[in-house]
Amino acid sequence: MTQERPPFRRRHYFIKKGFQFRFILKFCLLTLLGVAISTGLLFLFSQDTLTSSFDQSRLVIKKTAFAILPAAVYVNLITLGLITLATIGVTLFVSHKLAGPMYRFEADLKVIGDGDLTKTIRVRKKDQFMSVTDSLNRTTESLREKVLFIRTALEQLKEKAHGLEAPRELIDGLNELDEKIKADFKI
Repeated sequence: MTQERPPFRRRHYFIKKGFQFRFILKFCLLTLLGVAISTGLLFLFSQDTLTSSFDQSRLVIKKTAFAILPAAVYVNLITLGLITLATIGVTLFVSHKLAGPMYRFEADLKVIGDGDLTKTIRVRKKDQFMSVTDSLNRTTESLREKVLFIRTALEQLKEKAHGLEAPRELIDGLNELDEKIKADFKI
């Protein structure tokens, strides 16, 4: 007996590369700014103190800011690297939750814009913009109902025009309008 495995679902975390790259870059620059401010404040607040240390068996007295500056720079660079990696991971995940629905909206709205009013926009349960999705689906449903109403009214007009033996131009115009609506909208 062969056991069927579910199809492999590849995860694409870079959906809208430009948007996601700028999103991640802004957070990484914010992290860099935080590290720079932290180092600067540490240097500034330790300016007025002295520190004694031994350097090659000699007692050395320096301003604390200059004594701790190399260690502060190393610690902040290591922290910057680790926080930047974590920031990239978190912002990539968060931006994926934003970019995925945006990509879906673009594709589905193009289909709806081309006249397919049967299209329903769906996003994954944990994606953002669920309320926007619901609103867009209600809007599409409302448009579909209005087009159906117009088509029904047009059919009634055509029947009355045939019953009254209206001029051929009027009947042809109504038929042409009906064909145009049928061609432009899928309902």
